[in-house]
Amino acid sequence: MGRLKAKSDYEELRKARIFENQARLASLGLHKTISELRSVTSSPKSDKTHVRKHSKVDYSSTPLRRSARLRGKSPPKQEGLGYLEGSDSSDHGEKKGSTNGHLVRAKRGVRWHKISEEALARRCESKGRGSLYDPVYGICCHFCRQKKLCGEEDCRRCGDLDMAQPCIGKTDCSVCHSTNGILCRACLKVRYGEEMEEVRANKEWICPHCIEDKGINPYWICNSSFCLKKRKMVPTGIAIFRAREMGYKSVAHLLMDELQRADKRRR
Repeated sequence: MGRLKAKSDYEELRKARIFENQARLASLGLHKTISELRSVTSSPKSDKTHVRKHSKVDYSSTPLRRSARLRGKSPPKQEGLGYLEGSDSSDHGEKKGSTNGHLVRAKRGVRWHKISEEALARRCESKGRGSLYDPVYGICCHFCRQKKLCGEEDCRRCGDLDMAQPCIGKTDCSVCHSTNGILCRACLKVRYGEEMEEVRANKEWICPHCIEDKGINPYWICNSSFCLKKRKMVPTGIAIFRAREMGYKSVAHLLMDELQRADKRRR
């Protein structure tokens, strides 16, 4: 009974305070101000987000846009680039054509690819890796990844731009014939200690990848950054100076000796 009486006393006091506060607000004229603020802040139902009506467009009367290839028209020629007469660019296979006596192959149509005589004259300035970059005729070296025309004077591919001929300034593995076996003269000597003339004379030359796969030379590996990362090894960078100071023929010979010593320590 004591708790119920205390609760009723609290309710009476609460109601008395509410009435007192309301009377005070009325005397100060604040009821009107509060109602005005509520009417401003509350958004009416008519101000709801406007829903945009979707209007369907009729495309039946609109002519379809088609490319020049589908309309049977030849694409416009550009300066320095062009398309061979009578070539069907819709053919997805390889196309062949001649521009100024040079063979050109390209996917999805044959385009002209011109190299100035002035640029070709600079081709043999660097015999190691070549000095002229070309995305069409150049062959990418597996180590330095330079897609350049070779600097060999008697290379018909890079000199005459005849893609039917092999590049004598890049190696070709007799086993895999893959990009792993393509090395330029400089990388072949610095990284693996071989001369291009000896490789060209040896029709059964095998690239470092195939030597490792066949187990011909123990601890012999390809030391390109790609291959070292695949083996979770840190790329060597420019290690030829350290290799020669230590008396090694190439970077590959230095790594081969280091791997052999590390294997002996583990045993």
